[in-house]
Amino acid sequence: MPQIIPIRDLKKTKELSEICRETNEPVFITKNGYGDMVIMSMETYEKNMLMNDVYRKLEEAEKSISKGEVIDGFESIKKLREKYAL
Repeated sequence: MPQIIPIRDLKKTKELSEICRETNEPVFITKNGYGDMVIMSMETYEKNMLMNDVYRKLEEAEKSISKGEVIDGFESIKKLREKYAL
């Protein structure tokens, strides 16, 4: 479950840091009852960035498949073997 805290609690930096590390999830900061910022640990940030990169690459691969820009792996190996007499 996401952690939501008011902006005035940003003064409690040690506690906020512990929350970020323990939950491994973003902490949402509100101002006057509305969403204002998101804070997360470096580990969570890096994990999220890695997953975004994976999803982007999968999307590119799916587009290549739908355009017919790829060939079957077995067919590719067969052509390489024929080309290099392996």
